[in-house]
Amino acid sequence: GRTYLIKAASGHGKSSFCNFLFGTRSDYFGKICFDGTDVRTLGVSEWRNLRRKSLGLMFQDLELFPELTVYENIAIKNRITGYFSPERVSGMLALLGLEDKSERQAATLSLGERQRVAFIRALAQPLDFLLMDEPVSHLDADNAEKMSEILAQERSERDFGVIVTSLGNQLPMDYDELINL
Repeated sequence: GRTYLIKAASGHGKSSFCNFLFGTRSDYFGKICFDGTDVRTLGVSEWRNLRRKSLGLMFQDLELFPELTVYENIAIKNRITGYFSPERVSGMLALLGLEDKSERQAATLSLGERQRVAFIRALAQPLDFLLMDEPVSHLDADNAEKMSEILAQERSERDFGVIVTSLGNQLPMDYDELINL
């Protein structure tokens, strides 16, 4: 349930770190363990289960499907996890000012709108840890604050840890630990 902010300049490995923890890259030195198990020993099905049941990532480049609608981009993950009801998704879209965009293709959205969609999608699963790679880099202060409020509510209900990376424009919340690189 702890929160960490990792601040560093561009090119200092923030995204690489998130990808190492998420298992999409393994070109690192040292050891990463989940529940005492070295992640390099995990097979495809073990990674799939870990990502489905406890580990989420909001990618810096968002990883939305441009041809799918806003709602479909969230629903595609939600079908895998079954975590949010359609009403909950609609409610989150409304909280982030996207209710009138749910049927628009992701490719037609601004970067800030896409970032908010990726945020909702990242929450659409059970979580022990949520990795957020520069989650507010394209948002104004009001939308960053709304995301922070939603994240605080989700954390209070579900008690998961959060690791946020930032160049400087950070998610406005209280962090248990700040790491400057």
